[in-house]
Amino acid sequence: MTFLEQLEQLAGADERVGIIVVDHGSRRQQSNELLNDVVAMFRRVSGFDLVEPAHMELAEPSIATAFARSAARGAELVVVFPYFLSPGRHWNADIPHLAAEAAAQHAGVKHLVTQPLGLHDAMAGIMQDRILHCVGRSLQGGKSCGLCSDDGGCRLET
Repeated sequence: MTFLEQLEQLAGADERVGIIVVDHGSRRQQSNELLNDVVAMFRRVSGFDLVEPAHMELAEPSIATAFARSAARGAELVVVFPYFLSPGRHWNADIPHLAAEAAAQHAGVKHLVTQPLGLHDAMAGIMQDRILHCVGRSLQGGKSCGLCSDDGGCRLET
């Protein structure tokens, strides 16, 4: 069963769902742009297109902006997914508060905030892939591969 089919089964086929993927936000534009890549990848892999990026603070689009976009696209339920590794104050207090403020501007649109990425077996595989990739590139004298910028990242220090 596809992600979309599972989501429709859980939410009800007549309820249009929107997803907001929210990160912390940064003063560094390259970090903020990574969230757009994450959202594009999620859309492609899941086959689900009503997905909006948002930053909790420091950058646009904000949670309020992403919520408004979701509602304008017909979302009746907005699922806010914190793109964070672990639970903390932002997940427990800040994001739910900002999501509730945004929802208050859109009568009839429900919302929920999911758990962050957290502990999941798939994370160990992702960690292994990244470690092998970076060690391999560094030891083979490779240049930046797009994961790191030329001025930082996997550089072998002696």
